[in-house]
Amino acid sequence: MPVITEELKANAEVYYGDELGKEKSKLLLQEVGLPRGLLPLEDIIECGYVKETGFVWLKQKKKKEHTFKKIGKPVTYATEVTAYVEKFKIKKLTGVKTKELLVWLTLSEINVDDPPTGKITFRTPTGLSRSFPVSAFELEEDKKET
Repeated sequence: MPVITEELKANAEVYYGDELGKEKSKLLLQEVGLPRGLLPLEDIIECGYVKETGFVWLKQKKKKEHTFKKIGKPVTYATEVTAYVEKFKIKKLTGVKTKELLVWLTLSEINVDDPPTGKITFRTPTGLSRSFPVSAFELEEDKKET
């Protein structure tokens, strides 16, 4: 993962503040065809996106733990989350872990099936993967619109 330098920021769209960070991260997820509730971060300090490479980063004030209620899975988000995004996929993800049984596993890739099957798959660096319904990661306000 690239270090977030001033040089990198010079080639990126960079946004500061929680409200704008949340808005832009949800918009980016929507643009690449992923559910907008996938990154429920809080107190976002900075987020950036390098369109040419698909590199994205989000910085928040403190680590965040979130449980996706529909699947009962706890996920932790580090103070810095980085990834490369492309249509229907997040690759080289850092800063995100999920709990499986008693072990916290690092997630490295997320993708939605294309053509759509209603499933989203999460992969670890060791090759383990697990699929869930995309609906488990949608925002409440998105569900009301459909």
